[in-house]
Amino acid sequence: MTPTLPSSSALAGVTRRHFFSRCSLGLGSVALASLLDRSAAQAKSSAATHPLAPRPGHHPARVKNVIFLFMAGGPSQLELFDHKPRLIPLNGQPIPDSYLEGKRFAFMDSSFKNRSTLLASRRAFRQHGASGMWVSELFPHTSGIVDDVTFIRTCATDVFNHAPAKLFMNSGSSQFGRPSMGAWVTYGIGSEADNLPGFVVLQSGPRGPRGGAVNWGSGFLPTSYQGVPLRSQGEPILNLTTPAGVSTDRQRRAIDAVKDLNLQRLVETGDPEIATRIAAYEMAFRMQTSAPEAIDLRGESDATLALYGADRDKPSFARNCLLARRLVERGVRFIQLYHTNWDSHGGPGENLETDFEKVCHDVDQGQAALVKDLKTRGLLEDTLVVWGGEFGRTPMGENREKTGRNHHIDAFTMWLAGAGVKAGAVVGETDELGFGPVRDRVHVHDLHATLLHLLGLDHKRLTFRFQGRDFRLTDVHGEIVRPLLA
Repeated sequence: MTPTLPSSSALAGVTRRHFFSRCSLGLGSVALASLLDRSAAQAKSSAATHPLAPRPGHHPARVKNVIFLFMAGGPSQLELFDHKPRLIPLNGQPIPDSYLEGKRFAFMDSSFKNRSTLLASRRAFRQHGASGMWVSELFPHTSGIVDDVTFIRTCATDVFNHAPAKLFMNSGSSQFGRPSMGAWVTYGIGSEADNLPGFVVLQSGPRGPRGGAVNWGSGFLPTSYQGVPLRSQGEPILNLTTPAGVSTDRQRRAIDAVKDLNLQRLVETGDPEIATRIAAYEMAFRMQTSAPEAIDLRGESDATLALYGADRDKPSFARNCLLARRLVERGVRFIQLYHTNWDSHGGPGENLETDFEKVCHDVDQGQAALVKDLKTRGLLEDTLVVWGGEFGRTPMGENREKTGRNHHIDAFTMWLAGAGVKAGAVVGETDELGFGPVRDRVHVHDLHATLLHLLGLDHKRLTFRFQGRDFRLTDVHGEIVRPLLA
């Protein structure tokens, strides 16, 4: 797929009369007129006037919007979804050497020198729904949506430390500078939101995710496609409010003047980042009204707030889930919610007892309500909800102050609900200890290929040429997970 921002596209729809009435650019005006003539055909399409305008994909899409619930820190699948009763009689025994040969873990001393032993979950599991899905007692609300969910129990990644693993889950690479999946999606098919960004990020928990903004960055793609953090309280986007004493008309004239200067520079250089800058000014102007309205929950009923367990004004993951539904209603293409802290080594604030129980409670009701609410409103037919973290946790315990588990990259659980995926299904199976897959391994690249496929994009054709080669989200890997598809 060729880049979607040829320099002429940003100029389509700008009339000669409008431009020349503002300033005389000499030879630059002649060049601009030429570009306008060549882009006349493109001007018939809204895609030619804005980098985020919706565009068709490579094939019919099953999904229009994605909500990715990112559990930052690596939630333990063995305490939540992957029930392993075989660990109970083996609790406290050394894991066989055959499982550890050739494996790498985040903290080598605790896994090898101190010979971590197997750890059975202390949580009670029950089967739920018509599908009979195993879910632990820690997710009483989530257990009520299992018949709308597909569980992937054999997810695998390449990276075992937090920041690079988050980057890998988000961009398909542990190297800085690659575009995130939300950026790839909006680059490929744009967004249906006229007055909001195409890719929005919401955060909750005690701190931000490790790695920060690179997780939702645009990398070498034009910056129009990067994720925009939206605050759930106060000013939605910092520095968005019009300064006191500046009228709307005055601000409009200032933006038009800056746009004309940027157009002159665009004619001279053909730099697509200038087109991005023009679009960003226009979007910011429109968002001064649309962004505050999007986060204003005064129009939501008390019953809806009770469903989510959300406060009308207090920030929380539950409130962000409700905001995600509102953003889908307004056409935002890709919404990502980060919630910390799922790191469960057993140290202070990171044990599998009280700390893990708290973080589960933080997200359980909100994530279940989101799926229910989308379904009730008919939005789940076009929306895909994805749940998971950067990796999972080992079947062995860690030698820390309290109960914990180490990072694990070979088999962890994610779930998806909504458009294009089987409801009440399981993809993949792990061994009796939950250490590795015995059927249907799903790598991060495979997950990315499948998400793009559902959005109408061929992961092998969605490319961008940078530094002499074509890049893609899945690099040179990735297969569509067919058992996942409805």
